[in-house]
Order: sequence, then structure tokens, then C-alpha cells
Amino acid sequence: MITVEEMFAGMKKIADEEGYKFNPYKDELDDILQGLWDNEHRYGYGSCPCRIASGVLADDMDIICPCNYRDPDVAEYGCCLCTLYVNDEWISGRKSHDPIPERRPQEYYVKGYPSIREQKGAGGGEMVEVYRCQVCGYLCAREEAPDLCPVCRAKKERFEKFEMK
Repeated sequence: MITVEEMFAGMKKIADEEGYKFNPYKDELDDILQGLWDNEHRYGYGSCPCRIASGVLADDMDIICPCNYRDPDVAEYGCCLCTLYVNDEWISGRKSHDPIPERRPQEYYVKGYPSIREQKGAGGGEMVEVYRCQVCGYLCAREEAPDLCPVCRAKKERFEKFEMK
């Protein structure tokens, strides 16, 4: 069984390649990593420790760490919701350490990951693109494909637009 330290070493290698930094406060970082490790062993996948996971992979694809919300949170607030990933502005205090608003739609907590039909506006909602990782099949509904697949780490170029048939 992989330890928290081994898990973090793998995460740090990837984050360094992507230019991301981790929370510099050791006690906070250790708590977040422990939550991520616990979720990995509880559910079989590393769901974000700051959100409530359903335990069903298909319902939680958007909150597998690094979650779909990390990049916009770090860009706007200097850190992600759980403060695992941070930038220099947050570390230096130029960005406040106020709580980050939840970007995950409330419906995810009520009924799980919306179907592609719901995400594409069949219920009158806003249209979004759905992208599929050509390596592992991971699906995500967002404005653009993620830089890296949170499941297999494939680069953005390996994503394709996914259409319902």
C-alpha cells in the first residue's frame, strides 16, 4: 500500500512539471494530503478532500484531484478550494486567504455528475463542451479540455470533443 509520502512525491513531480506549488504550511498540507490519501483508499480514487464525494467514480469525475476547478480557482484566488495548490501571490499574502466560493454546481451534490445530455443544455441549461481523454476515456464538461487528464495524466492534446450519438 502506498504511503501518504509516496503519494505526495508522485504529485509533487507532476506539479513541478506543470508549474504548480503546494501549500507551504506543513500542518495544513499534511491534513489535506491525509484527506486525499483517505479518499483514495475509501473510494478507490483520489477525490478532492475538500468536497463530499459520492463514492461513485462516474459521479465524482470532476472532483478527482487535481479537480476541474483547480485552474480557475488558482488563477482567480491564488489557491484551489482546499488550498492544496497555491501560487506565489497566495504564498506572499498578496492574495487574501479568505474562503474560496464553491464552483461545483449544487446539482452534483443532489443527484451526482449530470448526464452529458443535461450538461449540453437539454434541460434548458447553458451549453458546454464535453471532452474525452483518448487515452483512458475520462469525460469532462467544461469550457475547454484540461491541461492534463486527472486520471491518466495525458496532455491536453490527447482530448477530443465528445458528441452524444
